[in-house]
Amino acid sequence: MKVSASRPLGLWMCTALVVGNTIGSGVFMLPSALAPYGWNAMIGWGLTIAGTLCLAYVFSRLSRAFPRAGGPFAYTEEAFGKAPGFLIAWSYWISVWVANAAVAIAAVSYASVFIPGLAGTPGLAALTTIAVVWLATAINALGARSAGWTQVVTTVLKLVPLVAVAGLALHVLLTKGAGVVAPFQASTLSGGGITAAASLTLWALLGIETASIPADKITDPARTIPRATLVGTAFTGAIYVLVSAGVLLLTPVAVLKASNAPLADFMAYHGLGDLRAPLAAFASISALGALNGWVLIQGEMPAAMAHDGVFPAWFGKLSKRGVPVRAHLVSSGLCTVLVAMNYAKSMADAFTFMALLATAATLFAYLACSLAVLRLQASKKMATDRALTVIASLAALYSAWTFYGAGWSPTLWGLVLLVAGLPVYLFMTRAAKVAPETLA
Repeated sequence: MKVSASRPLGLWMCTALVVGNTIGSGVFMLPSALAPYGWNAMIGWGLTIAGTLCLAYVFSRLSRAFPRAGGPFAYTEEAFGKAPGFLIAWSYWISVWVANAAVAIAAVSYASVFIPGLAGTPGLAALTTIAVVWLATAINALGARSAGWTQVVTTVLKLVPLVAVAGLALHVLLTKGAGVVAPFQASTLSGGGITAAASLTLWALLGIETASIPADKITDPARTIPRATLVGTAFTGAIYVLVSAGVLLLTPVAVLKASNAPLADFMAYHGLGDLRAPLAAFASISALGALNGWVLIQGEMPAAMAHDGVFPAWFGKLSKRGVPVRAHLVSSGLCTVLVAMNYAKSMADAFTFMALLATAATLFAYLACSLAVLRLQASKKMATDRALTVIASLAALYSAWTFYGAGWSPTLWGLVLLVAGLPVYLFMTRAAKVAPETLA
């Protein structure tokens, strides 16, 4: 596919954005968190992947019908008006730079394997985390194509250990037979266990919508975004299932529950020795790649809002390379403040808090976009399609179910983020009315 200078992101870079943003730090630690759930975790994975594929289809159809920059903001505004669109975009933007803080913390946490002082010195860890955030910001400031190539390279690198784990699991099955698999016991299955496991797995798949946000940087967005979204989501889901199934079902629960490096312990259990150091290096690269992709989003979202007139025009100013540098500076500045405010916490506690915030706001965006499809079909802005109606309805139900599974705390945080945007929207609305009067 030919890539133009004005739209530097083609299909491969777009797909790498989806895959790279969804595969971050979670996959390297998730088996430990899922270990107590046994086969409930595998059913949870199935529901999560089915739900996210429905969401991916929703985003693919919305991006085909409305190939505008902004993703969730553009689609919610198209269906429900400027105020709901702004509130979804506002909370989503906050969730992105909060998530960037979490992902940067994860990258530094993995790097502590090589620099032990990072784990025991909160101030040094905070400074290193901030430096990592601004490194990713500098890469993105060079242009979308620079960020795109970084995403492609880091995505390929992060897949190396995951493919190795999946390959080892297959080798164990072929050489030792099905007898090594954890036995399936129907009596251990429960609705609560499946729901809890599905909530944990959702964090690992957040980001399926990211190809839709920088639409003005993407070659032929009406075709490229849907393909990248569907292919990227399906590929990521397949990788996650292969890795999680192999680790969860071929390793004793007692080994995984106490593990700080479940992939390394899985490989050691099957005779490959201590691979903690190389896996920590790959995990750090994986987190850095995800950070690079999410930093791209943190600049594009407020820029899209500014171009639509619901955010200060200052944020929409582009550099000579076509990058919303001002939006990046503000977003990374806020991310820096957040890291500095939480530097006294352990890296694990800070990561958990920020991941909670990011997940909450993203759930609102997923629900809003699923309902947007139904609204747009009813208003004839999208062609009536029975299959799309069914899939969008399932995506909305899945999004609502994840709120239940995540609990009241993330839902409350999501509502707080939404309400916090109201004063900003009212101010921008008033400023838009005053400006013409001033000119007159």
